[in-house]
Amino acid sequence: MSLTMYQASIPSFLSMLDNLSFILNKAEIHAEEKKIDPFIFVNARLSPDMFPLSRQVQIATDMVKGCAARLSGMEVPRYEDNEITFDALQARIKPHPH
Repeated sequence: MSLTMYQASIPSFLSMLDNLSFILNKAEIHAEEKKIDPFIFVNARLSPDMFPLSRQVQIATDMVKGCAARLSGMEVPRYEDNEITFDALQARIKPHPH
């Protein structure tokens, strides 16, 4: 029995995106409970030379969409990379059927 590229990649990508969504949800809940402006978390950097959280999510989703599109022979979708809220980041993570 052979393993398809879909079987070797997409389930792992979906699991990674689910985990990323879970982490963002935990951060949003923490911000609400502690009365911290969510903008602070969305723009936070773990290190000064790292991209902020919003850009990290954009990069992670770009990798998934690029690989999935190329494997399926489709054109890679383009996003504006303008997400500045937890809701917008969650929307970017959610799978978009074509």
